[in-house]
This record gives sequence, C-alpha cells and structure tokens, in this order.
Amino acid sequence: MPARQYYEREGHLRVPRGHTERITTGNDSQDQEEQDLKLGSWTSNQRSRATTLSPERKKRLSDIKLRWA
Repeated sequence: MPARQYYEREGHLRVPRGHTERITTGNDSQDQEEQDLKLGSWTSNQRSRATTLSPERKKRLSDIKLRWA
C-alpha cells in the first residue's frame, strides 16, 4: 500500500496535499511498471469518506497513523 510505503519511509502520514508517491505495479520483473500516485489527494479523500470506509480499511489506515481530523 503506497500509504504504508510513505509511512515507513517518513515515520508519519501527514502527507502534503500535492505529494505524489512513485509506486511499482506488477508481480515479476517483466510485468513491473512504475506509476505516480497522488497520495496527498488520496489521503485527503480517505478522511472525507471516513464514514463510508469499511472497518478493515479504517483500521489499516489508523494503524499507520492516518489523522482523521
């Protein structure tokens, strides 16, 4: 999960709104592709949709210290 990648590297999940995170998709070296994910926008969207997220997703985000307010 890109949010976990950011958290493990930075030690927090206070992602600036304009931040993009480079991620690698695909399982083997031939299928891998790098993409940019607008992580700042994504975390903001998770906060605004907190009431509709599954309990499992909320727990995973809370475990990496997503600020809900």
